[in-house]
Amino acid sequence: MFVPCSGWGLGCLRLCLLRVWASEVAGRCACGACQARLYGSGGSQPDVSRSGPARRTLKEWALLVSPFGRLRTRLPCSLAVRPLDPLTYPDGDRVLVAVSGVEGGAVASLQVRYDEAQKEVAIVSDVIDPQASVEVNAPLKFDLDIKSSGSGCVKVQNIECDNCKIETEQGTSILQSVKSQKLHIQTKGGKVICLGTVYGNIDIHASDKSTVTVDKLQGSSVNVSTEDGLLKAKCLYTESSFLSSAAGDITLGSVHGNITLQSKTGNITVDSSSGCLSASTYQGAIDVYVSQLGKVELKSHKGSVLVKVASSLQAYLQLSG
Repeated sequence: MFVPCSGWGLGCLRLCLLRVWASEVAGRCACGACQARLYGSGGSQPDVSRSGPARRTLKEWALLVSPFGRLRTRLPCSLAVRPLDPLTYPDGDRVLVAVSGVEGGAVASLQVRYDEAQKEVAIVSDVIDPQASVEVNAPLKFDLDIKSSGSGCVKVQNIECDNCKIETEQGTSILQSVKSQKLHIQTKGGKVICLGTVYGNIDIHASDKSTVTVDKLQGSSVNVSTEDGLLKAKCLYTESSFLSSAAGDITLGSVHGNITLQSKTGNITVDSSSGCLSASTYQGAIDVYVSQLGKVELKSHKGSVLVKVASSLQAYLQLSG
């Protein structure tokens, strides 16, 4: 049985392995049987297609490659990377490149080449028409080293590799059902969107007002940070996760494992926590539902703290403020 409590300043209530701190503003704690809210992304996959004059394929390449190589791109336009069709290319030894755009667009500067010694396919251009788009079908296990300038967007689907590195400036990065031993995504002002399940040791860093929205991240180590943008994830299955934002809200659905959340002025919301959770914010509010027993530590210096706990849990709470 749990007793609701509220208080001003520093107070303390202890309920098994769950501790809450709040100071300067009232800290609130309500414990009892409750249901986790249905978590929704509230949006759909953005349409990165462009309207205007008729677009068509302007040039194509077919390269004979090693199935275990690397794709390196440096482009100011949109890029899409998908795996080869295994039925058409059972040996996985091709890279197919197609550039599309409007007739007369500047695509002649696009360089596509394969370095057999380095096992690297390079697709490079500084002056290609930003309205153009490049599509690449690569071997399933190809590593990715992608840099996009300007508003160029990047979409990677169904790739399984050891290393995946994506950097954008203002363009959106979309990853759909990607598996990588080491995944690094960085954007200076674009969105980061993860669809389906993204597996691996994951680092995502979004600057300025960039947002990060995730369906599901699964891996040993996950680190995600934003500055002023929203950080939103439906599901986390990790051994260790660290999610932070300077001024943006952190909104999570179902989280599993050892999770650390930090925000200076943003709010922190967790719909369902199973495992060890540490959440702290200086000025924002914290709202957490604990579905399975674990050590939970919540701290807010100037904001409120709301804790909801399943009635089936045998736990104690320590509240300090």
